Amino acid sequence: MFMRIDHIGIACRDLEEKIALFSGLFELTVVAREVNEEQGVKEAMLHIADGEGGGSYIQLLEPLSEDSPVGKFLAKRGEGVHHVAFGVPDVTEAMEQIGAKGVRLLDARPRHGSMGSSIAFLHPKDTGGMLTELVQAAKA
Repeated sequence: MFMRIDHIGIACRDLEEKIALFSGLFELTVVAREVNEEQGVKEAMLHIADGEGGGSYIQLLEPLSEDSPVGKFLAKRGEGVHHVAFGVPDVTEAMEQIGAKGVRLLDARPRHGSMGSSIAFLHPKDTGGMLTELVQAAKA
């Protein structure tokens, strides 16, 4: 079902500061920037590598407000890893398979994700305490 780790989402208070850190420290390149009003974040995707199943990235997330999900995460836990995202060939099919195993889905249907992808989140209480995202990359 999983093809790769698509990205690691990292919550931060200052997007530009973290872009400079990751670009300088690890020589990663920003390949996309977005403001996602629905999710309440400004984000940047930094490319790590390409593989058979597609690319892998670091996703930096700055909240648009303190009451957004990432804003609440920062208030409670501080900066750091927010979620792990796995690349799947078909997000709807992956949701059905995982849901059939009793894992609660935070999304009833796929929604818009970074770089034109389709995404869905799994409940962290059903995945060992880790917020997990399923990502179907946009068709090239």
